[in-house]
Amino acid sequence: MSTRTVIRGGLVITASDELHADVLIEDGRIAALATSHTPAAESFTADRTIDATGKYVIPGGVDAHTHMELPFGGTFASDTFETGTRAAAWGGTTTIVDFAVQSVGHTLREGLDTWHAKAEGNCAIDYGFHMIVSDVNHETLKEMDLLIEEGVSSFKQFMAYPGVFYSDDGQILRAMQRSAENGGLIMMHAENGIAIDVLVEQALARGETDPRYHGEVRKALLEAEATHRAIKLAQVAGAPLYVVHVSATEAVAELARARDEGLNVFGETCPQYLFLSTDNLAEPEFEGAKYVCSTPLRPKEHQAALWRGLRTNDLQVVSTDHCPFCFVGQKELGRGDFSKIPNGLPGVENRMDLLHQAVLDGHISRRRWIEIACATPARMFGLYPKKGTIAPGADADVVIYDPHAEQIISADTHHMNVDYSAYEGRHVTGRVETVLSRGVPVITEREYTGHAGHGVFTPRSTCQYLN
Repeated sequence: MSTRTVIRGGLVITASDELHADVLIEDGRIAALATSHTPAAESFTADRTIDATGKYVIPGGVDAHTHMELPFGGTFASDTFETGTRAAAWGGTTTIVDFAVQSVGHTLREGLDTWHAKAEGNCAIDYGFHMIVSDVNHETLKEMDLLIEEGVSSFKQFMAYPGVFYSDDGQILRAMQRSAENGGLIMMHAENGIAIDVLVEQALARGETDPRYHGEVRKALLEAEATHRAIKLAQVAGAPLYVVHVSATEAVAELARARDEGLNVFGETCPQYLFLSTDNLAEPEFEGAKYVCSTPLRPKEHQAALWRGLRTNDLQVVSTDHCPFCFVGQKELGRGDFSKIPNGLPGVENRMDLLHQAVLDGHISRRRWIEIACATPARMFGLYPKKGTIAPGADADVVIYDPHAEQIISADTHHMNVDYSAYEGRHVTGRVETVLSRGVPVITEREYTGHAGHGVFTPRSTCQYLN
């Protein structure tokens, strides 16, 4: 049965345009846009009308870096695909790309099948997968080709976490060479994990066990060194490179230099690096454990370089690296030894609001907000224009956003399955009012009207910046 929805009177904002227009949705897709009060707009008839007067009409957010149910340090991320995608919807995100994990000694296929089983039938919004490659060998390299055919077109490697996810330079080079041939995109966690482990051991031997030392041993120079090395390996392989969760001034400089040389090198940062700092890691009474993530939070002065990178397009994407662990019973595993604190922060629900606040604070423009949170991640990971924009033919993933509503971010009111907020008490202006996923209301005037199983696996093409 055909269903039609019209959104009237809002300001439609995409990465390229802002216009007062009515939006017609038919059978889950954008059917047409027409400037408000024109004969074309007046002719839109529908089963459902949404009044967006005084509001923004924006594409649903695309969060290209989440970790639902991720096993880490003897525990699991506290958000399931059900709770995590529901929280994403509350925050105006309508697509996530999560990470399936290959364990050492196992195949990519086994890892991907495991993650499909976790997600299928449980998601409130659409989802895709990247593949974490922990064990590069002849069979793994062949499997990469097969996964790309199935719409899993990006592969994450780690220069950090020896003994868990770590790949050495030879393994990284082989995977990059393969991606140069098959069109895949290598995503890199760029930190020198071998050197960091030495510094961790030395810090603990000195009795430096508090959470703040997590930030001190994971030095910005070791992020920059690994970023530089990853870029050079990609250059040798003739492959594109996407560096995840960039946090340090020195790492941004490495990306900028590579891009100035014309290399296909891309960078992502996250809200925690833009809004939080080592001041949070140093909070007393073990509170700093709430802010342990890798790459770590940096001193405040690094934030200016990240904002500048987002304005100059040396950084292209803001994703969350959403990987929540409860303070009670999970973060507490590291009392007396910061190296045992599970690494990760909750944030999938906060990204769109924090970035809107950045618009109000003068860091970025409204269109850049949509670009870094919706359009570019969709293009980067082969989802555009199905996702990431409001245009005829696109999926009707649409957010009605109230730019004037004020809110205080708090664990008391968020929907993520975690017992604290990384942004507790922060005042922001702007809030999601209604969210449509493929034309279906998931949030309706601040009420959850979605359900587990609406979200479907969405195969992706290869990176659209390389076509």
